[in-house]
This record gives sequence, structure tokens and C-alpha cells, in this order.
Amino acid sequence: MQQCILVLFMKDTERRETMRDDFAVFILTHGRADNMATAKMLKKTNYTGKIYFIIDNEDEQAERYRELFGKESVIEFDKQKAYDHTDTMDNFNNHSAIIYARNESFRIAKELGLKYFLMLDDDYRDIHFRYRDGEKLKAKNIRNMDVIFEAMIHFLDVVKEVSGGGSCAIAFAQGGDFVGGVKKKSANFNKRVLRKAMNSLFCRTDCPIEFRGTMNEDVTTYTTLGSRGNLFFTICDICVLQLPTQSLAGGMTEAYLESGTYLKTFYSVMSMPSCIKVSMMYSKHRRVHHRIDWETCVPKILNPRYKKGVKSNA
Repeated sequence: MQQCILVLFMKDTERRETMRDDFAVFILTHGRADNMATAKMLKKTNYTGKIYFIIDNEDEQAERYRELFGKESVIEFDKQKAYDHTDTMDNFNNHSAIIYARNESFRIAKELGLKYFLMLDDDYRDIHFRYRDGEKLKAKNIRNMDVIFEAMIHFLDVVKEVSGGGSCAIAFAQGGDFVGGVKKKSANFNKRVLRKAMNSLFCRTDCPIEFRGTMNEDVTTYTTLGSRGNLFFTICDICVLQLPTQSLAGGMTEAYLESGTYLKTFYSVMSMPSCIKVSMMYSKHRRVHHRIDWETCVPKILNPRYKKGVKSNA
């Protein structure tokens, strides 16, 4: 069995009885006050830290959120104001997009005095350890989420240090990252770390990210900024499990059902045509998806042994 890469950061992480005070989970949500899968998941995994529900002032369920989770835990932002400051990459005047909450999260975190925060969607049913057992990839439940979050924060600090002050974020893997299994050396899980970050985003308040595009904003952002040398990473040892795409009302479901994933994919193609193409994803039903050519997307990170010596002028 391979050792979890996060163990390297757990060893140097300060052990606490409760989660650190300068960190919070932001659950970005809209119209799903009674279908809050992510909050239930965090409770099940014994997370002890702060949780805030980020909603907008156009959400008809705003009062229901406050009723269920408490006024102090529900933070509302002005969606029109957020829209006016966002590069949506279109002229559809579409307000039903998560990008506004993503961009507002950095302002909210700063106002709350947080140093770190984690952006989560509202439809996670679980987060698992993933590990290799022979030629199979298996999963194990997480019992102490605080330890995992602390290790991810430690890793984020390391990424910030080597990024030279640029934008940075790290994330857990998703089920699609493991398509193809683990037999091949080139399999994603065997790489352990991928050059992307989407969906579950660990961020530092002092490293703001401007997300772009009404749809596929995370893909568009990590490829665009990544091509400029900014660092985004996915840790393959931990995987988020979401409810099936478009299975819940609210969120982005209505937008996706109306336009399909074809339009969604083209936001990223328009942004990075040199490395993103339209492809087909085959699951239970065929659907259009993006495909990234990583050979041409981001600068290579070389092993230090390839570093050239500095010649002296003396």
C-alpha cells in the first residue's frame, strides 16, 4: 500500500483539540436549504471548525437558511454588485452561477478575519481516503476531518512559499480523476498530485483569485492562471463524492439543464483554445466535456537536480 502524501504534512502539523480559529469552511449554496448534503457530511466526519453558508440576496430560501443554520452562520452577498465586477465571458446576464459566490468568498474571508478558507459546493455526500491495494483502488472513511484540513493548510502554505506570491489553491480529487484505474504508471492516482484545483478549493485570503466565466469557471481559471505560472494542485489521496450532476434542484442545475454541458465546455475552450478541446464523456449517458492537453497547458515543474549552476563573474 502506498503511503498517503498528506502524511508528510501531518507529521509537521500542530495537533489541536479543535480546528484552528483562522480557518472556515464556506459552503456555496443557492436554493437548497433543505438539501444540505455537505453540512451533514462535515458533521459525520467530526469537523469541529467554523462553517458559513454563502448565499446571495436573490435566493428565495434565504430565510429558510437562517432558520436552519442560524443568522450568524449565513452570509448574504449582493449578487448584482458581484455580477458587475465579474468577467462572465458572455452577455447573457445570467445570475444563476456559482462564480459570483467564488469571487465574493475572498472579500468575505477578509472581513471575517480569516487567513484560510475552504470553498465547498453544497452537494457532497462524502469525502474518502483513496488508496491502492494491488491493482485496485479502494476507499476508506475519514473519521477526523480536522487533521485532514490542517494537513491541507500546511501544504497550501508550502505552495504559497514556492509560488513567488502568485495565485494558488489546492483541492481534493474527484471521481473522474481516477478513470482508467491504477494499473498504468501514467494513471492519475499514481502521479499523486495533479496540476489543477477545482470544486473543493483550499485558499489563502492573501492570495485572491479572480474566477472567469459563467460556467466551468474553475477549469477556465486554473488553466488560464496555471499557464502563467500560478500553482494549482489536486491531492489524489483524498476524494470528494458528489451527488450525481443535475440530480438536485437549485444550484447550477437549471442552467445546465437548459443549455446542456456543450455550452459549459466552450467557456474553457474560448479561454484556452491552445490546450482545451471539446470531447465526449461516456458514462450512463453521453455528454460533451472538456479535454485538457497538459503538455501545452502549464509550465513544467522540474526536479531540482536539473537546476543549472550560477556562473560567477569573478
